[in-house]
Amino acid sequence: MKEVAVVILNWNGKALMEEFLPSVIAYTPTDKADIVVADNGSTDDSVEMLKAKFPEVQLILLDKNYGFAEGYNQALKHIDNKYTVLLNSDVEVTPGWIDAPLNVMNDQPEIAAVQPKILAQRNKKYFEYAGACGGFMDRYGYPYCRGRVLHAIEEDRGQYDMPVDILWATGACHFVRTEVYKKEGGLDGRFFAHQEEVDFCWRLRCRGYRLICTPDSVVYHVGGATLSVESPHKTYLNFRNNLLMVYKNLGEADLEHVMRTRFFLDYLAALKFLLTGHFKNAKAIYKARQDFFELKESYLPIRKENLQKTVLSPIPELSRKSLIVSFYLKGKRKYSDM
Repeated sequence: MKEVAVVILNWNGKALMEEFLPSVIAYTPTDKADIVVADNGSTDDSVEMLKAKFPEVQLILLDKNYGFAEGYNQALKHIDNKYTVLLNSDVEVTPGWIDAPLNVMNDQPEIAAVQPKILAQRNKKYFEYAGACGGFMDRYGYPYCRGRVLHAIEEDRGQYDMPVDILWATGACHFVRTEVYKKEGGLDGRFFAHQEEVDFCWRLRCRGYRLICTPDSVVYHVGGATLSVESPHKTYLNFRNNLLMVYKNLGEADLEHVMRTRFFLDYLAALKFLLTGHFKNAKAIYKARQDFFELKESYLPIRKENLQKTVLSPIPELSRKSLIVSFYLKGKRKYSDM
């Protein structure tokens, strides 16, 4: 069996795979890795195209669209390789892209997950929003990255070209030990999409695993290929899933204060949407909070399990500061300023 399975989850992504799959095939050594496309019940002719143009790619055919999170859970039931790479269909990889992550994981067994440097495929001088050069989080549950703080994205000038421990590794290109993924429950299928990898990584970090960014490995990510930036559904998923993630993973001492503060911050974000004419996005935040409270009780056993299995507290990569205060009141727009 090969050491790695590179698993690309596809849903109606024929054009993306035609554009980006050739780089994955060209730069993924066949002696080390299987390339697998897990099709999430596509209704276009993705599968027929793959069979015709890329016969070397293995196929897993799921019976319906499970979403990003549960789609990967279903796909990994078929994967037994030592390592799995969760790779978005809109990622262009580069020569040697799997080397540094694999070297780190082979040398340090306590490392459960790794991400490369993620640059923007449409503007390759800049970091890409979803992951950049490794993920962190502020005390109120707002994720940020080396190279991206809220909506401010930095130009890559080599300023973060050193490996570093991180809180979360982006789902755009996520190297993980397959055994750990399965043992620790994988992605939360009820999230459907957005922030599921942050939740998973936070869980891993609480349980004592390390996560690393290896900037020697570089990939380019389009980002936003499934939902537009202004999509109300994306806003809904981000806010609902973020609240669920905080509830699932945050320690008892901080939870009440954080949730009280989030009430004001979330509705401040809704007000900003209203004032800028994005009424559906504002409504999406309100709906996300409603649904969070409806789901909260069903997540109580999961929260209890997570807290019982927590062995690392505090987490060094979880900041005690407020990202909102730092960004909007103190003018800190870069990770290096934080």
